[in-house]
Formats: sequence, C-alpha cells, structure tokens
Amino acid sequence: MSTLLEGAPAVAATTAANSGTPAKARAAEFVLTLACPERPGIVRAITTFLADRGFDIVEHQQFDDHVSGNLYLRTAFTQSSDAGDAGPQTAESLTSEFAAIAGEFGMDFSIHDGRPQRLLVMVSKFGHCLNDLIFRWRAGSLGAEIAVVVSNHEDLRPMAEAAGLTFIHVPVTAATKPEAEARLLELVAEYDADLVVLARYMQVLSDDLCTKLRGRAINIHHSFLPGFKGAKPYHQAYDRGVKMVGATAHYVTADLDEGPIIEQEVFRVDHALDPDALVTVGRDAETQALSRAVKWHCQHRVLLNKTRTVVFR
Repeated sequence: MSTLLEGAPAVAATTAANSGTPAKARAAEFVLTLACPERPGIVRAITTFLADRGFDIVEHQQFDDHVSGNLYLRTAFTQSSDAGDAGPQTAESLTSEFAAIAGEFGMDFSIHDGRPQRLLVMVSKFGHCLNDLIFRWRAGSLGAEIAVVVSNHEDLRPMAEAAGLTFIHVPVTAATKPEAEARLLELVAEYDADLVVLARYMQVLSDDLCTKLRGRAINIHHSFLPGFKGAKPYHQAYDRGVKMVGATAHYVTADLDEGPIIEQEVFRVDHALDPDALVTVGRDAETQALSRAVKWHCQHRVLLNKTRTVVFR
C-alpha cells in the first residue's frame, strides 16, 4: 500500500487517543459460505446460530438452484469486540461450533475472517493486467494484497519493483517445467498465497498443478471461450470481422481454458478498428474481467457449482 493509505488509520487512532474520547470498538468481520441440498429450516438454523452468539448480519444472499436441487448461500456478519458473554470469536472456533448444523443439513461450508486475501500474480511479457492489479491494489479497491509477482521472463520486473513488490523469475522450458511448477508451489507456501492469478501468464499448467490449485487459481482469456485460440487472437478476430471483443476470467482446471467462468466483459466494435485497435480494446476487457473476478473471489462471493459458478455480487 502507499504510505498515505498505511498512515491514515494510525493518525485517526492517535487523534482519538489524544482527544480523550474512547475509540469505538471495531467489529470482527466474518463471511459464511455454503452449499447444501435444499430443504426447509436452513436459513433459520443459520440466523439462530449467529444471533445466539451476538452477531449482526450485515449482508445475506442465497440462490436456490432448482435444476440441481441445491442451495448456495453467502452471509456476512460482525461481532463487536465487547461481545459480552459470547466473548470474542475466531473463524476456527466458529467453524468448530457450526459443524453440528452443517452435518445436520449436509452442508459444504467455510467461515472466513476479515483478513485480506494474499495474491501470487503470475505474468509473462504482457503487462496490462499486472499494471491494472497494481493500481487497484495501491488504491485499496482490489480487496486483496499482492504478496509477490512471479514470471517466466524478466520483462515486467521494473513494473513490479517500482510498486515495491517482490519479483521472482522462474524460467520455464519443456525440460524444466516439473521443477518450475514445484518451485511455484513452494512460493505459494512461502508467501502464504490464498490465490494464484494468471495475469496473462503464457504457459500451460500441468494437470497435476491444476488439481493442486483447484479453486485457488484464476486465469484471464481473450474473447468468449473457445473463440480464436492460438497466436494473434485479435488478428484472427479482425480477419473474421468480429462485432464484439471480449474476455473471460475463469478458474484454472486441467481442461485448458474451460474452467468454471467467474466473469466476462465485452465491448462492441466495428469495421473501423484495425488489429492494433482491437488489441487495445481487448486488453481493456481483460483487465476489467480479471480484476472483478479477483475481487469477488477474495470477498468470498464466488461458489463453485460443478462446472459453473454462483457469484454473489
């Protein structure tokens, strides 16, 4: 973060202390996400559980998928630090206490605290997505912290280091790919990364790595899948006279560029745009789709539904 953003809370706290006015207790923030078979009593069980522990629900969204017969739910709730008899809670303690309800309703659930998610961003030579993520991170609008930037090329080191980010070069060849992917997993653990973001990383991940990163890696792809694969996609689009240029952000799976879709962006274009102009429009679509997907994931708004996603915006 910039010095200004980091310093602001400290100034506010100092002012409150010097004024003699007690600082207002900051509420502990949590998010519950779950999926389970539809049946009566689910919401009542959740709200009762939270009310009994002195929590206040600040946001609740649910989706009843009548095709699959499953319910998907996201509930954000807070507890003041002076919670009284209930005492302070953690995500771990709440997870343990909620387990009985989850077992009764067959819930696949997670409880998250307010800790910002940490990103490991992977890039190659194209810098537009990294530049956009850095801008949103420094502005405080990304909803996550960029922990480290990893690349198979050196081209974007100046951009990352100018933002104060650690840049790690992990070269990849056909012969060294297993070692490079093992190094990537080491970096995920070393930097405590919650999410891997492929911000135009131009390497295909192995099936084994995709499996290990399931639900924890997001890729951005030009166009609406599976259109215009291979080299120079925007030149292919120009040759076909496309009227729309788009981008798709999706979870990484072993099926190349066919993982569950989180977000898509599209812009209408016409015959007046040459290939270079289409590239510019396409890059705008890529940055917007990727940043929204990353933000929603880090706010625990994206739930997997087999080959699809439920996104609580």
